[in-house]
Amino acid sequence: MSVGEVCDLAGGVLLLLGALLGLVAAIGVVRLPDVLTRMHAATKPQVLGLMLVVAGMSLVLRDVSVVALGVLVVLAQMVTAPVAAHMVGRASYRAGQIDDELLVVDELTGEVEPAAQDGTPEVDPPR
Repeated sequence: MSVGEVCDLAGGVLLLLGALLGLVAAIGVVRLPDVLTRMHAATKPQVLGLMLVVAGMSLVLRDVSVVALGVLVVLAQMVTAPVAAHMVGRASYRAGQIDDELLVVDELTGEVEPAAQDGTPEVDPPR
């Protein structure tokens, strides 16, 4: 086997693993019971799946511009996914959509005030 064939095979395996992780993330979002576990399922395997897909694509295509664009996409996803998950988790906590029985540790009690029930937005107090 030549180096190109090995790269194609490894790339194909990485593409399949990345697609499988994307599928696991989608199933987790649909099947898990509450916001926090759905948020976890939406971010963790999805980001790793994207990394595997980009790595596989880079091995199959072997083009510098494709690799550079893939790295930029992965970096953007790694920056935005945790921030989005944090904001969704915090908003759902403030809205009272968290099942307290499923929490092992609740570090936000006393730190985050519940959202106003009259529909007016509240701003978190400065620290």
